[in-house]
Amino acid sequence: MQPSIVEFIHNRRQSLTEKWLEEIQRVAHDETVERIPDEIYTQTNREFIDLIVDTLDLKQEDAKERIKQFVERLIHIGWPLSYFTRGLQAFRRVILDAIREDPSHEETPIEIFYDIENWIDGIVNQLVDEYSGTWESTLHLQKMALKELSAPLIPVFENISVMPLIGTIDTERAKLIMENLLDGIIEHRSQVVLIDITGVPVVDTMVAHHIIQASEAVRLVGAECILVGIRPEIAQTIVNLGIDLSKFPTKSTLRKGIESGMELTQRKIVTT
Repeated sequence: MQPSIVEFIHNRRQSLTEKWLEEIQRVAHDETVERIPDEIYTQTNREFIDLIVDTLDLKQEDAKERIKQFVERLIHIGWPLSYFTRGLQAFRRVILDAIREDPSHEETPIEIFYDIENWIDGIVNQLVDEYSGTWESTLHLQKMALKELSAPLIPVFENISVMPLIGTIDTERAKLIMENLLDGIIEHRSQVVLIDITGVPVVDTMVAHHIIQASEAVRLVGAECILVGIRPEIAQTIVNLGIDLSKFPTKSTLRKGIESGMELTQRKIVTT
């Protein structure tokens, strides 16, 4: 950017900031921002505009790092990206209006506009990139956590584990179930695995196929599989669809499944 434009912005920093604060109040309306306390709102606005002006004097890498840190904090607070993109557009208008009212510039209006445009656009692009990258990273971590929690293999007794399934089962989740099932059997040295479908709302042909595949995989690694949580409506659906689940034991409740698992491991529950 032309040194004279940089000097102009610095010399009029306070007045430009005040005009921008008035402008942003007028153009940037967002329900999320309106819920932010007034003190934090005003402080963040001033930090934002100070950061934008400071980038004029920073090295490119330092400026990018400052913006990155600012954006990460904003996302945690809950500020929307659109507020700051509109804010940057408003600041560009404020600067161009101020320069236009000052006759001392030797640069042509096109040169001034080009410099300001490149400067503001560069910051907008980084804001968008940082917001997108941070959200993608957060969503990825959340997705991975949900996947891990969606099909856990839980050891309940020695050599007996339970995998409670909740919600719908699609192909991607079936693959995760299979992986967690086989890894968990080895890790916990399970001899009996109870697959509990109490929380699965619908058992159709595809879901039954995935369950059968999981059962066969359990047998291949030397363990016994018991399907529990067979509700009356699920049993009726399985019969109506002609699905063959005769290759492995089924129980109506988890308690009955655990009792069968204890018997298979030469133990039993004794009431005293």
